[in-house]
Amino acid sequence: MHTVEVRLRRDAGLSEPGETPGAVTLTTPFGPAALRGLPAGAVAALRVLAGGGASEEELAGIVTGHDGEGGLLRWHMLLRKLSAGALLERAVAPSGGEPVAVLRPYGGGPLRPAAPLAADTRVRLSRFAVAGPEDGRLVVRAPRSPLGVELAPAAAPLLGLLADWTTPAALACPGLPAGTTAAVLGLFADAGLLVRPTPEGEDPERGAAPLAQWSPADLWLHTRTREPRTTGRYGGTYPLKGVWDPLPATPPAFPGPRIALEPPDLDAIAKTEAGLTEVLEGRRSIREHDAAAPITLDHLGELLYRTMRQRRTFTGEDGQELADRPYPSGGAVHELEVYPLVVSCEGLEPGLWHYAADAHALERVADPGPATRILLDRARSAAMMTEDPQVLLIVTARFGRVMWKYETIAYSLILKHVGVLYQTFYLVATAMGLAVCGLGGGDAAEFAAASGLDPHAEGSVGELLLGSRPGAAAGTPPRWPTGGPA
Repeated sequence: MHTVEVRLRRDAGLSEPGETPGAVTLTTPFGPAALRGLPAGAVAALRVLAGGGASEEELAGIVTGHDGEGGLLRWHMLLRKLSAGALLERAVAPSGGEPVAVLRPYGGGPLRPAAPLAADTRVRLSRFAVAGPEDGRLVVRAPRSPLGVELAPAAAPLLGLLADWTTPAALACPGLPAGTTAAVLGLFADAGLLVRPTPEGEDPERGAAPLAQWSPADLWLHTRTREPRTTGRYGGTYPLKGVWDPLPATPPAFPGPRIALEPPDLDAIAKTEAGLTEVLEGRRSIREHDAAAPITLDHLGELLYRTMRQRRTFTGEDGQELADRPYPSGGAVHELEVYPLVVSCEGLEPGLWHYAADAHALERVADPGPATRILLDRARSAAMMTEDPQVLLIVTARFGRVMWKYETIAYSLILKHVGVLYQTFYLVATAMGLAVCGLGGGDAAEFAAASGLDPHAEGSVGELLLGSRPGAAAGTPPRWPTGGPA
């Protein structure tokens, strides 16, 4: 035998102002909720919910003991409101024992009454389900659900048993009675962890195009960053404020030699350079470089100045040092850095360099070697080039700059910044008459090996090829006929 208990979510609490009978305040992750004019039975039942919970039958008995049968309707309405507000948990426990499974709310989804599965219903665990430790228990979640299931060791074998199609009647979990197993399966269903065949007998996650095209990692990233109801904490919540200080806008300098770059004359450039429409129409991904006339240090410096330089820093209201650059950044955090990996650049030695955006200078990071060779080989292969690019621009993120302030959306925000920077590089390089080509992927581990940086503190998130454009002088935007290369 088992019981299904309802209780207040663990990060909520109950307080009672002593001078006001029938008044209680619920402290919740979403803010305080004041309840007024409650009958004595409802208050007593709320105390039980906050103190560990009870079955709905036991809670009804508490209410009727104080308020009579007439108090039940009002109590059930209050219970539904608490459920709709994602303030309740449901636990399955053997009679007299500790819970073996708990349905927990994480976002804004309601805790609806459990719908029991028929004994012959074919089910299996969703291929998008993810299990991990939390609060000393194993928690299983599906990407589009605001609910998760916390499993005690006795119920953990269910994950393996549900890896293939089965039915509640055929499912036997060692150490759990059949009725308890069925109740836990009900929690799985409520949390969106189970898949049922379509009426045609197909697997909806593998046979049908909309879900079959998604990998678990991609769907998780999409839903966590685009469906706030599934998380509960979203946006600028400052999850690390008070844990450690925010990172400064400027990273520490590398110990290698530094080359000061000459700032370009933007006023003079503005008088002669092609207009925005012409540059936009002329923008192309160019994968060939002019070996006879490679890009120069002045060209590279001008491109970096016009795209990446740090124009100023200032302190935000939250105490974080913020920055201003030519491209936009969420919250002005500007976490991106650029590392030119130079093969052929007139006036600059080959090797890995870092652009010091605050000083408009290049810092030597590493000499050419096996690690930089791998980075170049991967970039050349990705672009299907026959020769090395003249310069590989490696974009990195100092992750803590964003993750100190933003929760859930932090990494997706970084990727948005990378896209903005890509377009900025494309437009400026096109206006300068340079060849540029963004790449769709790179190797963060190999960049860490080449740079010596901790990949979890600062890692590569983008790459672009840069060089001189064949058959054109720098400063001349390309002109393509309609239908030219993209």
